[in-house]
Amino acid sequence: MVFYHRYRMLSQVCKSAIANTSLGAGRHFRPPPVVCSHVRSKISGVGERSSHEKQKAHMARGLPKLKPIPGVKEVIVVASGKGGVGKSTTAVNLALGLLANDQSKSVGLLDADVYGPSIPKLMNLKGNPELTENNLMKPLLNFGIPCMSMGFLIEDSAPIVWRGLMVMSAIEKLLRQVDWGLLDYLVIDMPPGTGDVQLSITQNVPIAGAVIVSTPQDIALLDARRGAEMFRKVNVPVLGLVQNMSVFQCPQCNFQTHIFGCDGAKELARTLGVEVLGDIPLHLNIRETSDTGQPVVVSSPNSPEAEAYRMVASAVVRRLAEESI
Repeated sequence: MVFYHRYRMLSQVCKSAIANTSLGAGRHFRPPPVVCSHVRSKISGVGERSSHEKQKAHMARGLPKLKPIPGVKEVIVVASGKGGVGKSTTAVNLALGLLANDQSKSVGLLDADVYGPSIPKLMNLKGNPELTENNLMKPLLNFGIPCMSMGFLIEDSAPIVWRGLMVMSAIEKLLRQVDWGLLDYLVIDMPPGTGDVQLSITQNVPIAGAVIVSTPQDIALLDARRGAEMFRKVNVPVLGLVQNMSVFQCPQCNFQTHIFGCDGAKELARTLGVEVLGDIPLHLNIRETSDTGQPVVVSSPNSPEAEAYRMVASAVVRRLAEESI
């Protein structure tokens, strides 16, 4: 009896609800219109595109605007996925090679490796930057190249123990609070890897192109590929790869040995669809001149090693021209 009573109450509630709807008012139920499959796919495609466009617009609002560095025409970043492959040495000699190839051009050099600045040693520079009337730092100058580095602001042996936000603030100051004057090229020596500094620079400054430095060794090439793919994801053109320490030539018998492997960067370049900008040999002259702060391009301009860097610089200029078309 209890079950029957509850059943009757539930039935009455349902009938009352139906009576108060359009169905209970004597109107006919109209089924939803049938949409053809091709129309449905078009509607779905429009919805997907609209959603994708909204997502892109939302993401764009969250990203900083690309803001050129005053007075700088083109920014070239020199990067590597791994440390110890000769990136900073390549950046220094690339900057000097650009100037050597065309004396009418003005070239600057920025050391963005906050934790391990190498430019002061490589360019034989010491001292604190002076300030202009506008409270901007004046770059230190040597070999005709104005340079800025965190190494100018700290003691030589002082470690930089900073968290990410402090590093980002330092990068912002190195980018925006330096009086670069008028530069045709600003070469930025990036820190190794694909972290906050790389993203901060590429999302704040318009980059003309990236140069990836790697040895032919497989383990270095893996990280070099990650670096190249990162720049592509942030829409920075990859100008090409520099195969550093490509071959060692014995100074006694001139026998050549591929200590780190043979043509690994060339194979990676084919895979990525970019070109090899040049081969730099593993040579004692490069190491010695770098350690003494007299880069090989200026201290031994007639050497094959200096010529290799100047060829890389020529290739970079050519690739910049191709990207600007």
